[in-house]
Parts: sequence; structure tokens; C-alpha cells
Amino acid sequence: MKNTALSETHEALGAKMVPFAGYNMPVSYEGVNAEHETVRKSVGVFDVSHMGEFLITGPNALSLIQKVCSNDASKLEDGQAQYSCLPNDEGGIVDDLIVYRLEAEKWLLVVNASNIEKDWNWINLHNTMKAEIRNLSEEYSLLAIQGPNAVEAMQSLTSEDLSDIKFYTFKVSDFAGIPYVIISATGYTGSGGFEIYCKNSEVKQVWEKVMEAGKEYGIKPIGLAARDTLRLEMGYCLYGNDINDNTSPIEAGLGWITKFTKDFINAENLKKQKEEGVSRRLIGFELNERGIPRQGYEIVDTEGKQIGLVTSGTMSPSLNKGIGLGYVPTELSKPGSEIHIKIRKNIVAATVVKLPFYKG
Repeated sequence: MKNTALSETHEALGAKMVPFAGYNMPVSYEGVNAEHETVRKSVGVFDVSHMGEFLITGPNALSLIQKVCSNDASKLEDGQAQYSCLPNDEGGIVDDLIVYRLEAEKWLLVVNASNIEKDWNWINLHNTMKAEIRNLSEEYSLLAIQGPNAVEAMQSLTSEDLSDIKFYTFKVSDFAGIPYVIISATGYTGSGGFEIYCKNSEVKQVWEKVMEAGKEYGIKPIGLAARDTLRLEMGYCLYGNDINDNTSPIEAGLGWITKFTKDFINAENLKKQKEEGVSRRLIGFELNERGIPRQGYEIVDTEGKQIGLVTSGTMSPSLNKGIGLGYVPTELSKPGSEIHIKIRKNIVAATVVKLPFYKG
């Protein structure tokens, strides 16, 4: 089990630690609902240093990214980031990721912790143009400072005007006494804020200064359990649950990051899917009565016949109702469609809704 540079800090704060993607990670501190509310209403900080970082450089860096990623990275300028996925040969997804353009010949790919080795091997396999790739995952830490008060709470820590860093853009600048960090207006909570990339040797100082600067705003450390409820309220996909090697980006509602303006792995098949349609789609649903949908629960039609499975589900802390994601036949994917969730022995009525669940 690997530790992040902050594992001892989390333990000292009384975090409940669990194994996650090969790392010893904080799942909660004071409880998921309280932590969730902190991020929605003020500001919280997550240690997500388990994520992977690959640096791709050289004259062929963009060519490699364009080949392996579904989105069109040629649209990016220095200081811009983009959500994308790595399609596989069979129509599924190797991983979802964020692509950062540092310079014309210098790019950063941020991948999921559980897929670091798999992604590394996949990208290298397709590196026929011989771009230079370095795996920085063991050297860098990542903090997500999320919530509506993030800009105000963190402004004293940097000479950058944080309100100028727009969604999915970033600056390489000073932060918390460290001269060069990436301050990125990204995050997976839907409540705004930043992600801070720094070296492992620097992250303890950054963490302490972030907690200090955020004290008057009621900043709290937030665990992975609240990260999951926050992202689910936004309808964001979680790799391993809602998307995997067998789900296509078109089925998963990720057509918006699948750009046929260029060639990429399996583009032809995915284009065909987009034009001809798919037989199933990822939907969001809300329960019409009390109950908590969980991953793996059956989705059934009005006759009780299984039509799919819940891929993610929870009791939404913001909405106080059961919500979830799952794949259903396309004809039942329209908002307003009636489906049912099998919760143990009970069949609970649910309605397909337009994402996100949480409107802010």
C-alpha cells in the first residue's frame, strides 16, 4: 500500500483511512454529509495525490495526444485544459483524463490512480511518432481546493488574481510560498475552486498554508466519500463505475469530448455509433420514494424485467433523495421516462432526469 506525502497528516487529523487504487487514502474525517456540505457552501480541501501525471514533450507531443485522445487538443492554447478520454480498439474507454497544454511542445496528462500503469502502457504502445514521455506520478502531489469560497479564501497565498483563472484554464505561478505550482481552475465537484499541482516535498507546506488561509472561511479537509457524492450530484462519470473498457463514450453521453475533426484510435467505429445511434445510454435517475440505490442494483422496467444495472448511486446530501446513474435501452433514456430500481426485495419507482442532479 502506497502512502501520499500527506498520509500521516490525515491520520493525525483523525481521518478514516482506506485502501484506494493501491494507496492509503482518507475516506472521511467527520462524516460524508458534513464534508459534502462544506464544499457546496464554503470551501474544502482534498488530497488527491494518488492521481497520475504524464509529461509529454517534443515536436511530436501533440500528434501522440491527438492519436490516443478522443477530444481535439489542437484547439488548446497555452494555459488551457481539456477533459478527454482514451478510446480502446473495441469501442470502450481505457480511461478518462485531463489534458493540459503547458507549451506548444509540452503537455501534461492527468489520469486516474487505478489506471496509471494501464494508461502508461497504452500510450507508449501507440507512441509510434516517438514523443518523449515521462511518468511523474510518484513525484507530484495534487490538492483540490473546492467550493464557492475557494477564490476568496486562497487569494492571500498567491500573486495571481485567482478570479482571472477561468474554468478549465490554469497558471504556473507562486502559491503558498512555493515559486512554481500549477493552479488549475478544475475539479470534480461542480462547486468551483482549484487544483494545485506541486512536488511531494512541497505539499506539506502547501497543505498547512491552505488550511491556515481558509480558517476564517471554515475550511475543512474532505475525504474520498464526499468527493464521490459531490461528483455524482453533477452526473460526472467515475471510471470503473460508469465508464470502463466496455462502455463507449457515445453510450456514456461523452459525445461532446469525442471529436471527429481528426483521426484517433477507433474513431471510425465511434463515428458510426454517433451517426446510427446506440442501443443503450447512460442516464441519471431520481427515486420517487425513499431508498438508496447502490452500484450493481438491477434497473427493471414496469413489468419487472431487468433492463440494466445501477453504475453509481447514493443518497444525495444536497437533494435529500436517492439518485443514481446507469445504462438503459435508448428508448427509456429520455428525461421523464419511468424506470424502477430493485433495492433488495423492493421495487422502487424512479424517473429519468436531465443531468446534473444538483443545479447549484
